Amino acid sequence: VAMDPHGIIQYPVMTEVTSRVLETENKLVFIVNKTATKTDVKQAVEELYEVKVSKVSVVTTHKGEKKAFVKLHPDYKAVDVAIKLGIL
Repeated sequence: VAMDPHGIIQYPVMTEVTSRVLETENKLVFIVNKTATKTDVKQAVEELYEVKVSKVSVVTTHKGEKKAFVKLHPDYKAVDVAIKLGIL
């Protein structure tokens, strides 16, 4: 069963560290639904933000949240998405 993209992506993370990752590695960082797979996250980001994703890596934080690092295809700029999201 496919999850709703809005149910997968909970909110973007913007800290000093994630803003560096954004600029240097073309990655966006989101807190995502705990049950979402990397594929779910990839599809949700592509659908919601109209970009192409080249890689997703996921970590669980010490608070038990699932954090996804989403690397965009070189044709797309993470900075542009961050500006659209109002986090940059």
